[in-house]
Amino acid sequence: MTDVNLTQLLNQMTIEEKVGQLVQLATPFFKGATDRGEITGPMVQMNISEEDIPRTGSVLGASGAKETINIQKVHMEENRLGIPLLFMSDIVHGFKTIFPVPLAIGSSWDLELAEKSASIAAQEASAAGVHVTFAPMVDLSREPRWGRVMEGTGEDPHLNSEFARSFVRGFQGDLENDHSKVASCVKHFAAYGAPEAGRDYNTVDMSEWQLRENYLPAYKAALDEGCEMVMTAFNILNGIPSTGNEALMRGILRGEWDFDGPLISDWGAVKELIPHGVAVDAKQAAEKAMKAGVDIEMMTSCYTNHVKELIEEGTLEEGIVDEAVLRILRLKKKLGLFENPYRGASEETEAEVILSKENREAARELASKSIVLLKNEDVLPLNTKQNIGLVGPFAKSTDILGPWSWGGSAEDTITVDHGLASHIEKDKLFIAEGCGIEDGTDDQLQEALNQAENAETVVVALGEHSDMSGEAGCRADIRIPEVQLNLLKKIKSLGKPVIAVLFNGRPLDLREVIENADAVIEAWYPGTEGGNALADIIFGKVNPSAKLSMSMPYSVGQVPIYYNHYNTGRPKDAPDAQERYVSQYLDIPNEALYPFGYGLSYTQFEYGDLNLSSDQLTRDQPLTVTTIVTNTGDTSGDEIVQLYIRDLVGDVVRPLKELKDFKKISLDPGESKEVIFQVNESQLRYYHATMEYKSDAGDFEVFVGTNSRDVKSKKFRLV
Repeated sequence: MTDVNLTQLLNQMTIEEKVGQLVQLATPFFKGATDRGEITGPMVQMNISEEDIPRTGSVLGASGAKETINIQKVHMEENRLGIPLLFMSDIVHGFKTIFPVPLAIGSSWDLELAEKSASIAAQEASAAGVHVTFAPMVDLSREPRWGRVMEGTGEDPHLNSEFARSFVRGFQGDLENDHSKVASCVKHFAAYGAPEAGRDYNTVDMSEWQLRENYLPAYKAALDEGCEMVMTAFNILNGIPSTGNEALMRGILRGEWDFDGPLISDWGAVKELIPHGVAVDAKQAAEKAMKAGVDIEMMTSCYTNHVKELIEEGTLEEGIVDEAVLRILRLKKKLGLFENPYRGASEETEAEVILSKENREAARELASKSIVLLKNEDVLPLNTKQNIGLVGPFAKSTDILGPWSWGGSAEDTITVDHGLASHIEKDKLFIAEGCGIEDGTDDQLQEALNQAENAETVVVALGEHSDMSGEAGCRADIRIPEVQLNLLKKIKSLGKPVIAVLFNGRPLDLREVIENADAVIEAWYPGTEGGNALADIIFGKVNPSAKLSMSMPYSVGQVPIYYNHYNTGRPKDAPDAQERYVSQYLDIPNEALYPFGYGLSYTQFEYGDLNLSSDQLTRDQPLTVTTIVTNTGDTSGDEIVQLYIRDLVGDVVRPLKELKDFKKISLDPGESKEVIFQVNESQLRYYHATMEYKSDAGDFEVFVGTNSRDVKSKKFRLV
């Protein structure tokens, strides 16, 4: 079908049929769905009629080839013009084969594996009939209290942008010709990751300079990679809810960036313009969202009930509706739905690809490369011949998939005990829970102590229930719950080596964990193969290489904390700093407990001095930065070499460090490699006070190291 045909199709549509394309409803609304009978109440509440359903443009949450084919079949029979449905779902970090949560994937710094994980998610989801995934989420966040921090890849705009590109490539590939791919929808536009007080859906208030410098780049990177859709954010941004923010959506997204794909609201966000206080009723909410350029309203009925009326009274131009409908029809055309409404859906393919051996192996590999070793006092790796205690609420828990893993299942999940048991004899593993996530009994504690007495080393599996993070999973106290800390302390008092393993969806205040463990492993929510991946790390089958993509705070009182902060007029570490009148806390350090980019290995890497090809960089001639990295240990390992830059004097203040590049290298014991970076003028550009994006001549400092704190540096000049 050509664009001319689409225009002809549009011209045949009634106003009601056009509006129907702009509406997304959940699966039970549709005939052919297995749970169709459960929707009567919501249909009445939303004033959705049976006549509205066949005109609807897209389905939320349907999956499974049989289900999607049934729904599409009935719809095609009842839609007057034969316009197929789009099936959309949240496939965030896997469909049935669940990969680590995105924050963990960010810690891998592995763009190729991230792309592969998205490709596998698309393969499984497309076989189940899904056409669009609401991913990637690229909201930069410096806020560990915010529950959805687990859904993004961290605090750095460059790293987030690189992962955004990788995820889009993996989901979409050759979308028009490869039916094992799905369209991606980047979210949440914009700045959803910066809510006041870390509370979900809360106010975001920041300067345009801050927005453009740090928060917008990852969305733009996803769109530059060809991302097909954008989702609005729940939050207000500088006083205007994103879903009704014309300057943001038509000004930046549609205008500056030339995005012409469908823009969809998040769940109920159009009607939420009313409680936000910018719309008096659903009619005005529909008007504001349409004028802002929101093409699809998810799960409220403002468009259904009021867009026709707005057109008839002259408040809304029908041309705005036509533009929105055409954007949706073009995506359906690109996906080939007019030729094959059942694109990709196949029960046979589902059986072949879902949770296949290859997909599980990929999930295991990415999980092992996402697990961060935070501390190791010569305890790890463990010997498979020794007796090992395994205690804690996550010892046998299947709750290691993390939020947004609705397609995963407990029975397919490799738990910690199963993972460890695959490496050692059964009679050498002593297991007890010790407590629950937030409560426990004396009997549970005593059982854990009894089991630990039989062990030479004790692994304590701690963390957050998955409901403690994710959407609306915000926490003011980001410590491990007290009952678990008590268990850890009691185990430590036995005098045996203790390994703390953490399962969580955010950076935590880990001071008490660090104090009471000889080794600490940040496993995040590692996914379907989590138990196997963790065992690979614990027994040294895989040497840990992951690095934090978010700073671990010393205390929640530091939040928001991030490595690429600005200096002050009275920095604490200045040579002439006074003792009191500097920017500092009186009771805690300024610095993070563990900085961005931090992560240990079972070997050691030594960095040589930096060498620059010149002490000057021009706009036409890049600078080469080289260093020699040597594996000085006795184990082969991977190292993520990180390059940062500081602009020493700017038109506006510049960060103390900014990540600009990174490379992963593999080194055998005693081996050295030269690592070469190219620095060019474009990497030195930033937003000025006038919002002009350019570089300035002057002095810069380049840093290379194993994390954002431990670096070597040299200065150069841009001329």
